[in-house]
Amino acid sequence: MSDNQLPLIVTTLPEDLARAAQALRGGAIVAVPTETVYGLAARADSVDAVAAIYRAKGRPDFNPLIVHVPDIAGAEALAELDDRARMLAAAFWPGPLTMVLPRRGDAPLAAAVTAGLPTVAIRCPAHPVMQAILHGAGLPLAAPSANRSGGVSPTTAGHVAASLGARVPLVVDGGACIAGIESTIVALRPDGGWQVLRPGPITSAQLAAVLGQGEAADEERGIEAPGQMTSHYAPGKPVRLNAAQKAADEFYISFGPAEGDTTLSRSGDLAEAAARLYAALHEAAGAPQPKVAIAPIPDEGIGAAINDRLRRAAAPV
Repeated sequence: MSDNQLPLIVTTLPEDLARAAQALRGGAIVAVPTETVYGLAARADSVDAVAAIYRAKGRPDFNPLIVHVPDIAGAEALAELDDRARMLAAAFWPGPLTMVLPRRGDAPLAAAVTAGLPTVAIRCPAHPVMQAILHGAGLPLAAPSANRSGGVSPTTAGHVAASLGARVPLVVDGGACIAGIESTIVALRPDGGWQVLRPGPITSAQLAAVLGQGEAADEERGIEAPGQMTSHYAPGKPVRLNAAQKAADEFYISFGPAEGDTTLSRSGDLAEAAARLYAALHEAAGAPQPKVAIAPIPDEGIGAAINDRLRRAAAPV
């Protein structure tokens, strides 16, 4: 089967979820829906299964993976959770928050999952299909976004099939993702501080309400979690940001009442814009225009996460 052929796409009926869980236990990779984006899942304790993720995505081996667990007990088997981590879990799990925590010495994780770091990125997802698969597999699952590395993240099963083709044998179709952008990633520092490594649906203000003020970004630390590469989420064409209007050779993504080739939110709703972001970038990638222009997005609340993704989409490779 070639990359141009489509994977098997199954439903969320119990027998299909059982099939997905069995495939994962057997070491296969499976694309699964979450509330953020579709993930390319594999058992996190298997060197071969994790290698299959990297092969399918063409992902750099220095970029760590997020490990998904069904509950806080699953997290405690892999990482050291302090009081701050437990407070965050109580406030935001299950949900779109990933915590970067010290890895337990006896954690059953393939080395490539943490990319040689002493920490592990862990999330407890809220999507009922992903929860069912986690419980059915009985294993922590490494699951980066189910697309070629550096490309636009998938928010539908069709996006997965178009990006990966036969590189992923099985896709569970749970419909369109509600949040539409990847989870917020927060690192809890040993000195008691914390830092947002990747903005997402849960804002810095929400985290600060639980933890107090955080730290400024520290670029010198290098890559500690997924989504920190300068060039990422790219539609494969030059991208112009903060564009008030389009040029003749541009596919225009609007926000608010202005007309565009597609819109993130005609009403100016940032949550709707986040949910529509990757679908719009997929439309732009498939459009005949050789360039992409995107309207200004307010840099507040979830708008900060949208602009983070757009800056990376526009960065030169």
